[in-house]
Amino acid sequence: MVNRREIMETIHMISDENLDIRTVTMGISLRDCATEDIDRLCEKIYDKITKKAEKLVSESEQISQEYGIPIINKRISVTPIAIVAESCKGDYVKIAKTLDRAAKEVGVNFIGGYSALVQKGYTDGDRRFIESIPEALAVTERMCSSVNIGSTKAGINMDAVKQMGQIIVKASQLTADNGCIGPAKLVVFCNAVEDNPFMAGAFHGVSEGECVVNVGVSGPGVVQCAIKKLGKDASLDKVAETIKKTAFKITRMGQLVAAEASNRLGVDFGIVDLSLAPTPAVGDSVAYILEEMGIGTCGCHGTTAALAMLNDAVKKGGVMASSSVGGLSGAFIPVSEDAGMINAARVGALTLEKLEAMTCVCSVGLDMIVVPGDTRADVISAIIADEAAIGMVNCKTTAVRIIPAIGKTIGDTLEFGGLLGSGPVMPVNPFGSCDFINRGGRIPAPLHSLKN
Repeated sequence: MVNRREIMETIHMISDENLDIRTVTMGISLRDCATEDIDRLCEKIYDKITKKAEKLVSESEQISQEYGIPIINKRISVTPIAIVAESCKGDYVKIAKTLDRAAKEVGVNFIGGYSALVQKGYTDGDRRFIESIPEALAVTERMCSSVNIGSTKAGINMDAVKQMGQIIVKASQLTADNGCIGPAKLVVFCNAVEDNPFMAGAFHGVSEGECVVNVGVSGPGVVQCAIKKLGKDASLDKVAETIKKTAFKITRMGQLVAAEASNRLGVDFGIVDLSLAPTPAVGDSVAYILEEMGIGTCGCHGTTAALAMLNDAVKKGGVMASSSVGGLSGAFIPVSEDAGMINAARVGALTLEKLEAMTCVCSVGLDMIVVPGDTRADVISAIIADEAAIGMVNCKTTAVRIIPAIGKTIGDTLEFGGLLGSGPVMPVNPFGSCDFINRGGRIPAPLHSLKN
């Protein structure tokens, strides 16, 4: 039973501590749209998305009004387009434009699934599809893209790693007049999950149902305030217990919205992603949680240990609050989207190397990292390889969303606006690994992948 005190507590979280539903994401299967005629394919994709998602925005807004719960984004994810369009011989960018047009028609903020899964190898269609990504991102507004280049089971496709470094540089160059927004909508994954509601990496996995609703919750400000109330003398086990209890309350709200949206839209309930996803708003920062725990400035020694405890406590508290937890679930550390991370990077406390260490114990990986515009493609590929290796060996999802800021250098700032915020240009190790990246081939799967 929910008592009056708990109701008032939740109202306070929403009004004063930035508690919100970060996204309601509808996953739509496009497997039945496949055809050799690309124009017919685009027509079928548009018709299916606009029919399935026609009430997504209106019903989400109605739920928000009725329950007083802010729902920040409404999104769509679709079956990886590289799979759906495998038999087509035309220009894949046509499909990207169709996805973007459908997203605008139904009023969602983003649509994800312009994706390929090449962790073990390429098909001819995969190669052509990946080559289309920079142009596709340049000519669309709401479409997001992702490529999975590795997994614990398959190893790392180093040919794809090399190619994605080049793709990211090209995507930035093609959108240089628009704040280099292209690579901000592109994620390179290892161990990508099929039910992720968060952009830019969301896609509707091939093992998912016809149509589902996934919800992503967020409440860094709530967790920070809960820790602050404990005072400086509380032991870390008490801090962890407080985080668990707070995560439970946050996730219960997500479960309520997910169940209600599923019922009203007449589609299956998928998962609740119990993440702490920050925004550039003051008081909505994962970095500030770590600093409230006692870390001097995010990035200094002790940060990784504090983040590990935070991530674990969030999962332990949230998993009991939902009938189906999934997605990425945990604490996100996208630099440009987190006011505390931005500040830490600007003062030099947070470096690329420290972020890499932190991603060993949190959700996803090197997220929304802005680097100098002259950073070479092979250096970006090497960064991707390092992050993929962390994911592969540790059986976790890792990712890289990195933006070469064309015309900018260390100390400058790249402005994105909205939830994407602004990113300080961070220094990159000047020594390259070109020969290593150019070897190509595949890094074999680790021994512990042999579990059958």
